[in-house]
Amino acid sequence: MEVKIGVQHAPREIVIESGETPEQVEKAVSEALTGKSELLSLVDDHGRKVLVAADRLAYVELGEPTARKVGFSAL
Repeated sequence: MEVKIGVQHAPREIVIESGETPEQVEKAVSEALTGKSELLSLVDDHGRKVLVAADRLAYVELGEPTARKVGFSAL
């Protein structure tokens, strides 16, 4: 699934493709925002860990991944 993270005072958002379920991502965001965790920690499809300070989160957008089109056929 695609996760977009807006960070305060940063001109660009962080976009990752994660194999986690929407419920797992939502739980991690909720824990960061309620103070149970100081960092939002997510792992992308390549095994890289993304850490964002909880007090710097502006927004988190959850979405479905876009299907990659391969080939040159006309639809």
